[in-house]
Amino acid sequence: MPVVVNVHEAKTHFSRLLEQAHAGQEIILAKAGKPYARLMPLAPATSVRRPGRLAGHIGDEFFEPLPDSELDAWEGR
Repeated sequence: MPVVVNVHEAKTHFSRLLEQAHAGQEIILAKAGKPYARLMPLAPATSVRRPGRLAGHIGDEFFEPLPDSELDAWEGR
């Protein structure tokens, strides 16, 4: 269950709230009694990104200049 904290209290106790969020607690920040923002832990990374892990390659045609008709289409002419 999330904890509701007003903005003034959040500014005063931000470090404590940050530790609570890091520990898994969801905190709702309220302004004038109305929910305004949510402070919650980041989701852990599910995998490590590794460049070049997908099969395939880029052919030389990728580096050739685009024809004028295609450049015009990209530029909205």
